Amino acid sequence: MDGLNFSLDAPVTSISAITWGHLIYVCLVVIAAAVVSRVLTIYLKKSLTDKIKRSQLDILMRAVKYGIAVVAFLVILPYFEVNLSGLLVAGGFASIVIGFASQSVIGNMVSGLFLILERPVSIGDTINIGSATGTVTDITIFSTIIKTYEGIYVRIPNETVFTSPITNYVAHVARRFEYTVGIPYAADATVAVRIIKEVIREHPLALREPGPSVYVDELGDNAVNIKVRVWAPSSDWWDVRTELLWTIKAELEKNGIEIPFPQRDVWFRNELGGRVRVREEEPPSLTPAGDRDDTI
Repeated sequence: MDGLNFSLDAPVTSISAITWGHLIYVCLVVIAAAVVSRVLTIYLKKSLTDKIKRSQLDILMRAVKYGIAVVAFLVILPYFEVNLSGLLVAGGFASIVIGFASQSVIGNMVSGLFLILERPVSIGDTINIGSATGTVTDITIFSTIIKTYEGIYVRIPNETVFTSPITNYVAHVARRFEYTVGIPYAADATVAVRIIKEVIREHPLALREPGPSVYVDELGDNAVNIKVRVWAPSSDWWDVRTELLWTIKAELEKNGIEIPFPQRDVWFRNELGGRVRVREEEPPSLTPAGDRDDTI
């Protein structure tokens, strides 16, 4: 204890030396700490109730209360002439050791608090972080849980979530998708555009605002390419995309416009400018002897 130069060697104000000023000071510090603790816990409870689990919220509020109480205790002690230099040195050394040992844990906890306050993602959102794409099922103080489309649960440390680019597919109420629909050159592009617009207009989940966009985008090698862009609610985006694509194909074929497939016309040029005579000899038993002219 001598090496720590702790408060046992330092003079402490005796009970007889305690005045009303000391008591008033202690009361003010305690009241201020209680008020700050109460305000912070109420704020945390109101702002985080629907963001994290109840058990995690209770742990967070308890940690805030204990932290404020420790700060208030350290503020009061010097007023009673208690020497805290040895305690501060020992505490500083211990904090360095603990800090190195729990660096990742503390980083994940702090990142989790920032994620909870900032709310870039919420439970139920469809997101992409790194190589993981799926639905957020849980957000804790230390990690975020994602259920992928294959039904696999992935736990991502909050420090990774906080420092990585996050793609949130449902943060906006609407999401756009697009197709490239090819039609033959012999088909009427104006009619095809009108048919596609009517199919989109009849779908109950295709949004009117922002409205769809259908136009001839490119004259390709094998087809006239029509670009189709449609907005749908983010929650029903995939269903609308798959349903419309098949309906557009069916309606175009119903009206005599088939989706073309790659094809190529090959022209052979006769450099000799005339007929090419090919002599073939076959066994006499199969064909009469003589010459046969083949024209290419």
